[in-house]
Amino acid sequence: MTDDVSHDKRALRAELRERRRICTAKEREESEAGITANLVELATRLGSTSVAAYLSTTDEPQTRGFLRWACEHDITVLLPISRADGLLDWAPYDGEGEDKDLIGMPAPTSEVLGPIAINDVDLIIVPAASVDRTGMRMGWGRGYFDKTLGSMETKPPVYAVIFDNEYVESVPTEIHDQPVNGIVTPSGIVTITEHN
Repeated sequence: MTDDVSHDKRALRAELRERRRICTAKEREESEAGITANLVELATRLGSTSVAAYLSTTDEPQTRGFLRWACEHDITVLLPISRADGLLDWAPYDGEGEDKDLIGMPAPTSEVLGPIAINDVDLIIVPAASVDRTGMRMGWGRGYFDKTLGSMETKPPVYAVIFDNEYVESVPTEIHDQPVNGIVTPSGIVTITEHN
């Protein structure tokens, strides 16, 4: 059973990666404006003063416009740094320094605060390959965000940032997969559920 689910996830991830890769510059630009506006609206609506988010890669829906806005509006921003043990350290983002972490993901160069720093934020923004109508999130297969979310005793709202066509009826799910409370896409914000 688990092998079937793993296979289904791999196939779906490959399809989603390819779809993202062939996205045109114009489509990327239009989606970035929508994502930024909707993330700003979400953080404003929730009255967020501290956010855990991530630096998007070229093919991902862009979070950088939102991160700039958050820094300009004195919202504390924590960004992840991948660790060898599969956990995430967190570091404050000032809109300046950026490097790559051990798995090649963009990461801040500021002081590392450790895994529990995320416990103090009031909104978590996560990447995803796809999210289904029940709020189940399928990541990219490394499990960093599932481990982080699964280890938190109490969680603030967690929203995944995806393209519109990545919000689907259902995604292949395994026991360790963590749900999200909603999604932010170029065309809007969907609050799915308040599970915690």
